[in-house]
Amino acid sequence: MIDLPPKTQEPRLWRGDGWTAQVIKNEDDDGWAVAMIKDGEPEPALVGPWTMGRDKKNPKPLDGSAFITLVKTATEFVRRHEQQLHATLHQSVVISTASAQVTVCLDIVPDDDNPSATLSAMDEAGELLAQVRVSPSFQLKRSSAVAWVESGFARPGER
Repeated sequence: MIDLPPKTQEPRLWRGDGWTAQVIKNEDDDGWAVAMIKDGEPEPALVGPWTMGRDKKNPKPLDGSAFITLVKTATEFVRRHEQQLHATLHQSVVISTASAQVTVCLDIVPDDDNPSATLSAMDEAGELLAQVRVSPSFQLKRSSAVAWVESGFARPGER
């Protein structure tokens, strides 16, 4: 079980709802920034500018509505990043051959030590026609999918 940080509501630090908002000095200028850190993560998911207070020197204190807005923004940012990563790692192209439509998929497994990728082809019924390992740097485009299917599913680069 993960130990969650206790709920905190301080002018520069709020914790709750799985997130920590921390107002920090902006290293690039004289202003302030807010870092949004998801519980259990070592790095902020999002860092953005934060409003100066009335004295134009110190940051505006965090409050409930600001925290709710920050959590929504950070959650949406993380969700979009995950969707983009998924789209990069799982690509597909539908091509038409003389006899049928074929869906060609590239599935990449990122790994620091041994990344891999699989190229597969399925017919309109979802039946697997072919599957080969390819380099994780393989570029799936309509032209590469057509060339693979027309080669009789020979491993790309081995004709």
